[in-house]
Amino acid sequence: MKLPVIKHLTQFIEENDEDFVIETIETLEALTELPSLKDEELDVIGELISNMYGAVEVNKMIKDGTPKKEALNAFMKRVMGSIDT
Repeated sequence: MKLPVIKHLTQFIEENDEDFVIETIETLEALTELPSLKDEELDVIGELISNMYGAVEVNKMIKDGTPKKEALNAFMKRVMGSIDT
């Protein structure tokens, strides 16, 4: 996951609607079922999906009242904590 990408997607959600990102996630997940995709292509799609889920999660924290910067930092700390264990 990349914080600049999540930050950009969070801004997109704020300016538009979370539904666009959710529908894009669903579309990308459907693409992963294509048997002719190469591993590298699946990795790229997986990274995109992860970043989009991250932005959706950050957006939920912002809706719950967490300031944007704090929400982004808290999310990345949680991600880094799960990687370290």
